[in-house]
Amino acid sequence: MKKYAIYILTGLRILVGWHFLYEGIVKLMNPGWSSKIFLMGSNWAFSDLFHWMAGSSGVIHAVDFLNTWGLILIGLSLFVGLLIRWSSAAGALLLLFYFMAYPPIPGHTFGAVVEGNYIWVNKTLIELVILLVFTALPIEFFFGADRLIKRWKEEKPHQPIPSENKEGTSLQRRELLRDMISVPLLGAFAYAVYKKKRWDSFEKKFLADQTDATSGATMKTFSFSTLGDLKGQIPKGKIGNLEISRMIMGGNLIGGWSHARDLIYTDKLVKTYHTDERIMMTMQLAEKCGINALITNPQLCRIINKYWHETGGKMQFISDGGNSKESIEKSVAEGASAIYFHGGVADRAANDGKYDEIAKNLELIRSYGKPAGIGAHRIETVKGCVEHGIKPDYWVKTMHHHNYWSAKVDLERQTTIDKDFRDNIFDFTPEETIRFMSTLEEPWIGFKLLAAGAIHPNEGIPYGFNNGADFICLGMYDFQVVEDCNIVLDSLAKVQRTRPWRG
Repeated sequence: MKKYAIYILTGLRILVGWHFLYEGIVKLMNPGWSSKIFLMGSNWAFSDLFHWMAGSSGVIHAVDFLNTWGLILIGLSLFVGLLIRWSSAAGALLLLFYFMAYPPIPGHTFGAVVEGNYIWVNKTLIELVILLVFTALPIEFFFGADRLIKRWKEEKPHQPIPSENKEGTSLQRRELLRDMISVPLLGAFAYAVYKKKRWDSFEKKFLADQTDATSGATMKTFSFSTLGDLKGQIPKGKIGNLEISRMIMGGNLIGGWSHARDLIYTDKLVKTYHTDERIMMTMQLAEKCGINALITNPQLCRIINKYWHETGGKMQFISDGGNSKESIEKSVAEGASAIYFHGGVADRAANDGKYDEIAKNLELIRSYGKPAGIGAHRIETVKGCVEHGIKPDYWVKTMHHHNYWSAKVDLERQTTIDKDFRDNIFDFTPEETIRFMSTLEEPWIGFKLLAAGAIHPNEGIPYGFNNGADFICLGMYDFQVVEDCNIVLDSLAKVQRTRPWRG
């Protein structure tokens, strides 16, 4: 063994012990911590086991206890160098469970906090291998309590005291100091934890207790709903031969089309937030809630196909690319289950009297065996199609009330074909929309129910179902999915509508 190898290995052991010990102490100091959400998010080979563990209150209590104290005891053992082989084996086993829950394999890391980019190998696996190496090394390869105890056992305390040997005494003292090398570091660890706890206490007091009551921009607290809060699965209806969930995911947020009025930075902000993994995680969460369809533009075909390939997800893709031959063919090639003529494009085509173009594209969509729909922002577009005998398989029509402040801006000049359109109103005549759509026999997907975030889901969702929409389409961030699903379930449980369900 090289001269300094023992120092390097001892330092590495202490660093790993520090990591384990602090992770355990943080969990112990946080009474609200639980591994339940972590386990529920697992979707690899052993996900059924982890989901079972998360689903039982007794089991999850035991898992949390073993996890917290396992981290603390393993970390303390590695820190001081006591029972290194046993604690290394226990630590490797614990890390193996972490790795199996969220392996760094594409499509299987959703819900895990990552600090970089990994493929097959991550820091959990590396630390696991380090601990396995520790289990194979002799005690003499580390300074610490094990080495101290071993040397003490090998001494012969009943042997007559030999003549004084200053050199031997000095050597023994140096060996003792080396084996106690972790003691000052343990003190440094305790001091670091103390300082961190003081800062956390100060930060909590500063942010929560000293809130500026006169400011309109004070911090608000809220909690994200999780799958544990889900009240049930979203029920389904039919469009053609497709079984579609009553709530459909909207693709605008994922694609970065935020409709944020005069907040010009939000499109870029939304795109930055929605990484590939975030998008796939959101779709997977939606599927677990019973949502099985996504409406979006063919531009997002890449991420949809990536989601299908990497996760095995079954989310159906409803394409709004039915306004050109090229876009229809791309949608079909990329796996669209249904296609419709985009609302904004349909408004312009109807305004220009190009109803034959709409009809021709519907027939092209149907020639591929796909349900063909017509989208619209203006009710005049729907009326014009009906008057020209164009009968789609379903409609995709905006619907929302005008009881929000930004809807009061120059209302009379707002149309999607007006050059002065300010992107703040999407259903310009809601009462006429409700009245006319109630006369149609085709299924109706209502969208823009929240006026692009201006109306609370508690208002917008029941407004859609009560006023005749058979399906609703909502753009959702990941942290909104469960909450919106619960609102849908509550709304459907007490729905009051005069239009019969279509589809």
